[in-house]
Amino acid sequence: MGRQREFDVEQALDAALCMFWRKGYEGTSYTDLTQATGVERPGLYSAFGNKEALFRRAIERYFTHYLDYFPAALERPTSREVVEDIFRGAVELHTRHPDRPGCLGIHGALAGSDDAEPIRQALVEARAKGEVMLRDRFERARQEGDLPPSANSAVLAAYVMTVLHGMAVQAKAGFSRDMLEAITEHALTTWLGSGSQAAGWSS
Repeated sequence: MGRQREFDVEQALDAALCMFWRKGYEGTSYTDLTQATGVERPGLYSAFGNKEALFRRAIERYFTHYLDYFPAALERPTSREVVEDIFRGAVELHTRHPDRPGCLGIHGALAGSDDAEPIRQALVEARAKGEVMLRDRFERARQEGDLPPSANSAVLAAYVMTVLHGMAVQAKAGFSRDMLEAITEHALTTWLGSGSQAAGWSS
């Protein structure tokens, strides 16, 4: 009969997630993980596999527990409300924890070594899925008359994702919540309204 684990797997996963969020995938060592989780390396291997597998579990948990505002925002009645909820949710998340500002997913997708390429690519693909969800939501808004007929849903989705990523990077660099909220307000002033036209947003 196998020996039972003497630690809470969910608590260990949360601790690993926070460490990855703070230091990035490549910046996090096994020593960091064992210190954060209180679990020695053999225990981590047994529960999660290698470091890459542990990070993949952590990022899944991050998407579920921290990015839940994104799918919720897609249910808002207008495209502007969708964008506003996404931006404000991101600002709150990026500044919620002073010891780990920004976004785990965005920082992990930035350039790294060849060994980390599978992780970077997985995060790029996850980001692309979010962009597709936004594009589809904006296309529905265009069909419903919430956006002008000439609105380019793909460009609008790319724009929102670009602002989100920029805010994550700037939060990591020390931007305050007030500054990120001001950026949100400015971005919202450019959003297309029903029947409006704006250069650069059309097909």
